[in-house]
Amino acid sequence: MSERETKGARDFGISSDKQLRRSLGKFELLYLSLGGIIGSGWLFASLATATYAGASAILSWIIAGILVMFIGFAYAEIGAAIPKSGGITRYPHYTHGGLVGYLITWAYFLSAASVPAIEAAAAIEYIGSYYPQLITTGTFDGTTVTILTPLGIGLAGLLLIFFFFLNYFGVNILGKVTHGAGWWKLLVPTITFLALLALDLHSANFSLGGGFFPSAEYVKGGSSGIYGFSAVLYAIPSTGVIFSYLGFRQAVEYGGEGKNPKKDIPFAVIGSLLIAIVLYTLLQVAFVGGIDWNKLYLNESGTLVPVTPGNWSALSTAVTASGVPISAGPFLVLSRLASVYGLAAAFFTALAVLLTIDAVVSPSGTGWIYTGTSTRTLYAFASNGYLPEIFLKIGRTKIPTYSLIAALIIGFIFLLPFPSWYALVGFISSATVLTYIMGGIGLVVLRKHAADLNRPFKLPAAAIIGPIATLAAGLIVYWSSFAVLFYVFTGIFLGLPLFFIFYADRILGINKVVSIIVGVINLAISLGMGLLLFNETSGLSAANNLFFTIYIVVIAAMLIGDMIFLLETVPPDVKKEINAGWWLIYFILAIYIISYFGGFGLYTVIPFPYDTIVAAIVVLIGYFWAVRSGFRTQAIEDIIQATKEEAV
Repeated sequence: MSERETKGARDFGISSDKQLRRSLGKFELLYLSLGGIIGSGWLFASLATATYAGASAILSWIIAGILVMFIGFAYAEIGAAIPKSGGITRYPHYTHGGLVGYLITWAYFLSAASVPAIEAAAAIEYIGSYYPQLITTGTFDGTTVTILTPLGIGLAGLLLIFFFFLNYFGVNILGKVTHGAGWWKLLVPTITFLALLALDLHSANFSLGGGFFPSAEYVKGGSSGIYGFSAVLYAIPSTGVIFSYLGFRQAVEYGGEGKNPKKDIPFAVIGSLLIAIVLYTLLQVAFVGGIDWNKLYLNESGTLVPVTPGNWSALSTAVTASGVPISAGPFLVLSRLASVYGLAAAFFTALAVLLTIDAVVSPSGTGWIYTGTSTRTLYAFASNGYLPEIFLKIGRTKIPTYSLIAALIIGFIFLLPFPSWYALVGFISSATVLTYIMGGIGLVVLRKHAADLNRPFKLPAAAIIGPIATLAAGLIVYWSSFAVLFYVFTGIFLGLPLFFIFYADRILGINKVVSIIVGVINLAISLGMGLLLFNETSGLSAANNLFFTIYIVVIAAMLIGDMIFLLETVPPDVKKEINAGWWLIYFILAIYIISYFGGFGLYTVIPFPYDTIVAAIVVLIGYFWAVRSGFRTQAIEDIIQATKEEAV
């Protein structure tokens, strides 16, 4: 029986993996991760975070960095043991089979595929402060934000094409270009925070607006009850904090193309995160301290009105005396407004030029890295059996050519409806971190069921780090708010038809016609109920308890019905991997419900911080259930066998 005739989870990418060029060294992997981290996040996130948390935004970066570090530890061991291109989306398939693997891969794909578009948009938005014909203003989440004009979208599209060709020339060239650009991307933000801290620090800013933790009336989420320490947590997934840290995964995603990935992946993952925590924390300190409130205004019916010092929420719409919005280029605007003279003034003028150049270099560097990540995610999709084998095809430059072409097309699709950095960042962050719940789970499941796997980097206290990593990811997902989770979970549900139409038929052995019918039913329910909930809650802004109850009951019935259908129709030897998915169904529904009724939802029954405690309990139950559900899939057998053959 051939691999395609064998039912259940397999690794169909083993042969194509061998065709990939293994040319990335230790520091190239490090700078791929660091380059993924230092992108548009450093240009925009400090402003977005300050609008919600004021001076306490500094804590958001420290807390998030520590949480992500635990997740990084888990992937450092897994990535070193199983260095695979597109690895993060392949590991859940190895530990829990096709159902869990598909849902996690689909969520990850939605986030990774959209990043090149957001980085291209960020580059154009930043230089829009010089060329206003590239940007305009629009509304997102009830706030006025900077968005691209048609001309701006066109230029962002050209950047996507540039990202495509840089990747097409092969990972060897990509690695060298990324390594070189990495020094620039690290140097410019370092110079920026040093300059602001040394030459233009307004120390009073750290207590304005009611103190280090500003009062509700001075921060963006205050009217919704999100202020104080809850704002610190809410900002982590919603304002670009987590989005900025997520780049650590690049060393894992490109691991199959490393020269010595078993040693270099842990170095790159952990090293990039340590650098990022220090860098981003100091950038936030510099941004908070660098604001000169006397030079910021609100445009009220054509009249410029001074911003009240300490009114952090006003930063999102504040403009300079010349009408330039600070949101178009936060650090660039601060450098122009700096109260300095003589040589210091000349230095800040030069810094403004550097920031303008970096506004293209940093997001572009991250954009071309994530174009490769999107490519490898599609490649992993096909390796797991979720897409046709054409996406496994390796071209003459030793990269998955058709996956790269698809990544470019998808980038254009995401660029058109979401031409603003602020409109995408929360969704991307939450969708990605949702997939990271598998890091700690995968670590422990592989320890339990693949003890014979070679582990050149072995974490101490894995039994403790596993649940902490899962808890970190789960809580970040919860803090992102009900509105963001609605988009993330709806996106996951809309991916179910592809699972039934393609994977269930070809891999699980379910009748094709029946699978298509079930897939269409899932599409109709997910789309219909999602639109109705959106409308009945006034665009996710007002509670409607009755309709939410109807919605969650219908969605739960759909998911549980899918599970029962699969268990009744798949061959006996595949039932185990279907049963391995019950914990994920529980996790999605439980977090969804708590999110609606918690402190970050539409109808607060469980206020902060008690809601976070409840969410933590839900996550930990999911963790132990997931670990118990994991098993030694055929895909793990494939990997271990391939490793033994390579050793011989």
